[in-house]
Amino acid sequence: MATVVLKGIKKIYDNKVTAVHDFNLEIADKEFIVLVGPSGCGKSTTLRMVAGLEDISEGDLIIGGKRVNDVEPKDRDIAMVFQSYALYPHMTVYENMAFALKLRKVPKDEIDKKVREAAAILDITQYLERKPKALSGGQRQRVAIGRAIVRDPQVFLMDEPLSNLDAKLRNQMRAEIIKLRQRINTTFIYVTHDQTEAMTLGDRIVIMKDGFIQQIGTPQEVFDRPANLFVAGFIGSPQMNFFDAKLQKKDGKYQIAVADAVMEVSDKAQKLLTEKSVGDMDVVVGIRPEHISFAPVAGPHTVSSKVDVSEMMGSEVYLHVNAAGKDVVLRIPTTELPEEHRAGIPYGTAVNFTFRSDLIHLFDPKTEKNLLY
Repeated sequence: MATVVLKGIKKIYDNKVTAVHDFNLEIADKEFIVLVGPSGCGKSTTLRMVAGLEDISEGDLIIGGKRVNDVEPKDRDIAMVFQSYALYPHMTVYENMAFALKLRKVPKDEIDKKVREAAAILDITQYLERKPKALSGGQRQRVAIGRAIVRDPQVFLMDEPLSNLDAKLRNQMRAEIIKLRQRINTTFIYVTHDQTEAMTLGDRIVIMKDGFIQQIGTPQEVFDRPANLFVAGFIGSPQMNFFDAKLQKKDGKYQIAVADAVMEVSDKAQKLLTEKSVGDMDVVVGIRPEHISFAPVAGPHTVSSKVDVSEMMGSEVYLHVNAAGKDVVLRIPTTELPEEHRAGIPYGTAVNFTFRSDLIHLFDPKTEKNLLY
């Protein structure tokens, strides 16, 4: 088992394009780290540098206390699972899983033991004599994971391993990876663009954009305290709503003027803003759809809106409304709706809502940083 340390890692391509900027991260032994972000953010490039498939332009990569920048991929004691499975089509499942061990001249009986143990963990024993073309996508991905397990690596690397699967299978395989992690208990670095995968799998998440780390934290930390506007909009589904607003101090108390409402911020936010000596300023207010409260009547603390689309999800309704010229999503439990609206709310219906003051996020529109972070 191993710790992995990335110190000031940079990737600059020949055309002078920098794909990864000053990447710093310490990964503890047996930790499950997820790199997440949109396409082109540098997450797969970072993973490939750890694997040795891409040269490191600057910085140090340390695995198990040893600098490995110039160590060949095969000597790094890592195993990688690719998005495309990368199985040998002419070999059986058994032969695919045993191949790396055969190259290492591992004794036959030990190979057999390791392959059968990994197949049992992944529930693919019955497919050992089949060729990859006779397997479904989920089964092939299990074989690719099994091939990595038998090598008993210090570090497990996974590059978008579930993105080729349909939604149902992806959910199932996500649960399988959680179980697998508990059984083989090694260090994982996992890359995905899917924030749901990141939230459910990672001990910590590294959120990336344009080659820069935006925030590192546990799933709960990045959800509750996003460092900036990008993280706030990327993590959470449906995504956070944003409003242009004014932060003002009146009678010693901070309040926000948003749309046609004035709302006080929480005691905790009052203290933070006071400590930072924040003056009156334009802000971007962020509020998650599930933190917006349905208001039966209009008032000075409510925002008025009109319903555009009502999506019935069973236990809750996703209500898309037009408020202050913006599309705003409210996530409302059906139990909180009047009886006549439980099956959905008609287009054009007037709706009033307010925010939970302790769950409001405030961002500086210039720096995009969270003022309460």
